[in-house]
Amino acid sequence: MTAALQLADLRIFTEPQQGASYDDLLAVALRAEELGFGAFFRSDHYLTMGVGDGLPGPTDAWVALAGLARDTSTIRLGTLVSSATFRLPGPLAVSVAQVDQMSGGRVDFGLGAGWFAAEHEAYGIPFPKLGERFDRLEEQLDIITGMWATPVGETYDNPGGHYPVVNSPALPKPHAGPPPIIIGGGGPKRTPALAAKFAAEFNTPFVSREFFTQQRGRVRAACETIDRDPNDLVYSAALIVCCGANEAEVARRAASIGREPSELRENGLAGTPGEVAERIRSWRDAGAERIYLQMMDLDDLDHLNLIAHDVATQLN
Repeated sequence: MTAALQLADLRIFTEPQQGASYDDLLAVALRAEELGFGAFFRSDHYLTMGVGDGLPGPTDAWVALAGLARDTSTIRLGTLVSSATFRLPGPLAVSVAQVDQMSGGRVDFGLGAGWFAAEHEAYGIPFPKLGERFDRLEEQLDIITGMWATPVGETYDNPGGHYPVVNSPALPKPHAGPPPIIIGGGGPKRTPALAAKFAAEFNTPFVSREFFTQQRGRVRAACETIDRDPNDLVYSAALIVCCGANEAEVARRAASIGREPSELRENGLAGTPGEVAERIRSWRDAGAERIYLQMMDLDDLDHLNLIAHDVATQLN
């Protein structure tokens, strides 16, 4: 049976493209660090989704994480997930390694193929067809991990299909070895294969427990295909959270993000602390070793307090 989850296995996940300044992100990260959550994560998007104007506008994921690396002390930091369409692999390897150095080795690096066409159009970013995006993702992962693994004083080359690399010094290096790589998603073939090849963690965002179990099985099978121990990976899930001390507070928090309590209970982690704890335990029993709690109202720091004090204490 999967070990009981602890507060450190709960990670705060934010969506700043919906409307957040750097100071908003810092306030959440500092409170999460103070309370003992395992990590502070953010999305990597440039355009708001659904309702809202997204003011004051998007913050770049790795610029923001660089600031958080210096303004926090102990909490892990990362992206769920960066888009391979946004950045070239060489400069991205530099950015992630530098943020990891700045944080003293507290970075987890999530990378995906990209999916939101409208943000690419809004900011002039090329958006190839899905197959090419996966080709580019795999090539980026090859290059980034290859650069980080190249000994200091040696050079790195990769013939590449989209990003040929010639005589790279492959610098800088991360703080103390390559950061853990997170790969996630619901693709039935290429996603599990990439996770088996590159990832330290596999994540499913906003899916049912049944689909999580199915996809986790695909990743484990992909690991066995390449003679990797499936237990080398951490298996995690991302879910929206809406917790209240009582039903009125649940309803208030749901209304503040434009959602209904019943829908949130069905599709996320919603309800009173006891309800939320029970839902988290059900994900643990399904094989989730880590949970990312999607927090949509970044002004509501009391929400973090409630989860740390009244939910996490019921998980054992």
